This record gives sequence, C-alpha cells and structure tokens, in this order.
Amino acid sequence: MSDANPTGLDAYKPAEIARLVETAGVAKAGLGAAQTLTLAVLAGAFIGFGGAAYTMVMTGADTGFGPARFLGGVVFSLGLILVIVGGAELFTGNALMVMAAVDRRITLAALLRNWGLVYLGNLLGAVGLALAFALTGLLDGLMGDTAQAIARGKAALDPGAAFMRGVLCNAMVCLAVWLTFAARTAAGKILAILWPISAFVLLGLEHSVANMYLIPQGMLAGAEVTPGAALANLFWVTLGNILGGAGGVALAYRFAYLR
Repeated sequence: MSDANPTGLDAYKPAEIARLVETAGVAKAGLGAAQTLTLAVLAGAFIGFGGAAYTMVMTGADTGFGPARFLGGVVFSLGLILVIVGGAELFTGNALMVMAAVDRRITLAALLRNWGLVYLGNLLGAVGLALAFALTGLLDGLMGDTAQAIARGKAALDPGAAFMRGVLCNAMVCLAVWLTFAARTAAGKILAILWPISAFVLLGLEHSVANMYLIPQGMLAGAEVTPGAALANLFWVTLGNILGGAGGVALAYRFAYLR
C-alpha cells in the first residue's frame, strides 16, 4: 500500500478531488467565448442524444414507475458520459465552478460569463437536435407518443415541484461529476456517472438541459405545450439546478476540504 494511496484504492481522495474540481473551474473560466460556446452546443446535443435514447426505451413502457424507468436512466447516462469523456461544457456540471469563485480564483463576472455562454450553447445544441429528430420521422410513430407524454408531464409541474426536483437533480448530477474526478480511467469515469444519473431519472427529478431537448421534442411530436409553459419549466428547474449543484454540492465540499 503506497503513501500516495493509503486507502489502497486507485482513486483520488476527496480532498484531492476538491482541488482538481477547483482547478478545472479556473480552466473553464479561461476558455475563449467561441470555444466555450462550441463545447456547450456539443454538450446540449450530447444530453439530447441521451434524452432521445431515453424516449425510445420508455416507448411501450410505463414512463412513471418501475424497472423500465431505471433502464431509461441507464440509457440516459449516455449524455453525461459523452460530456465527461468526450469533453464538453455542461451548464449543470459547471455549477461546481462556484468553488473557484468563492476562493477568488475566478471572478464573479467570469463565472456568470461562463454560465451564460454555456446555457445558451446547451439550449442551441439541445433544440437543434430535437429539430433534427423531428426530420427523421421517428417522432411520427410510437416514439412521438412517448415524447408528447414526457413533455406534457414536465409542463404540468407546478413551480414548487419543478424547483425542488431541479435542486435534487443537480445535486445528483454534480455528485456524478465529482465522482468522475476520483477516477483515473475512462472506464472508472463511466461507472461513476451511471449510478447517480440512473437514480435521478428513476426518481423523476428535473434537469434543465435535458428539458431543453425533451420538451421541444414533445412539442415537435405534437404535444399541446405552449412556449410559455416550456419556458416556465426551464426557469424554475434552472434555478433549482443552480441551488442544488452550487449550494448543495460545491459549497459543501469547499467548506469541508478547501477552507
């Protein structure tokens, strides 16, 4: 058992993860606008691919409960796997950048600049992929019926429920991202992603970037969801995602390991 790994595990320890996450936040803040936006568009599309796969898996199954929902979560994990292993900028994961801002390694302006560019890029990538799937004809059949049901369910959430589901969701997403920093291999990162992401989907929690794909997908399939209802869902879920990721995970770990 080496001094570098006193636990005997081939993984970074929590205090090391905290420093790695903070350093990554500094690097993200330093990216140019064009690079940040490009990587954010990719991340929106990547999460959208996970959403499309989830929609197909749930076609013919009960979208609300049961083992099928867990399988849908496993499939949906594709999105974050592509983001983390492939490399892209995801708004919800970037909530962890708050650690670097609190320690004044990046400015508040740099943090908000990154969040704004990444949120816009994620939206463009997700909606663009929804439009692409509409052109495939896949949404004209049973997959389209499932897409409509998913979009209607999200739009029907009241603000309090959407907000709280957003809080809990991004706590899980940021924990998944946190765990990927512990892993030293791509396989380890994939395994770290699978369980928290599968759990949040199983539990019916709300992810703003996923909804940027899933709600437009349902609308394009014919769901009677108004743009106002779609934007209201995104507003409350986004606020919840920020609180759950930045406050529930980033600040807690910063207090524990970087004071």
